[in-house]
Amino acid sequence: MSTSTTPRVGHVHLRVSDLDRSIAFYADILGFAVTLRYGGSAAFLAAGDYHHHIGLNTWESLDATPPPTGHTGLYHTAFLYPDRQALAVVMARVVAAGIPFDGAADHGVSEAVYLRDPDENGVELYVDKPMTQWPRNDVGALQMVNDRLDVAGLLALARSPSQN
Repeated sequence: MSTSTTPRVGHVHLRVSDLDRSIAFYADILGFAVTLRYGGSAAFLAAGDYHHHIGLNTWESLDATPPPTGHTGLYHTAFLYPDRQALAVVMARVVAAGIPFDGAADHGVSEAVYLRDPDENGVELYVDKPMTQWPRNDVGALQMVNDRLDVAGLLALARSPSQN
């Protein structure tokens, strides 16, 4: 048992309007596995062998509309992929599904693309760069940036598995 008192993020739980549509997005496109399903009203999905990283339910939101722009709420969830190849593969599935990207950025510490799930929740898909490449200022403090990401170049990695 760990003695650390530092919290970790366990999971995100989202209200969705159509459970099957959301499962298709998070499982078939983003690559999470369904670990448990409560009939037609809730499901839990995970990356790896954890019990769940994402909870989805329609308990208070079946057939509901997304929250209006300009209101408080979830900005986005961020999903870290193990390497550039894995990010490229999921990006290619997003493109093949006809889901547009809202944006993309090289943050110096990571490369990220942004999109919306079927209920208009923001989603970030990203890969970290090696810590030795993270930009730092004169005193060693982290200096994240918001530079242009070569989306086409990254997508090309989905077709050439030897690059990373």
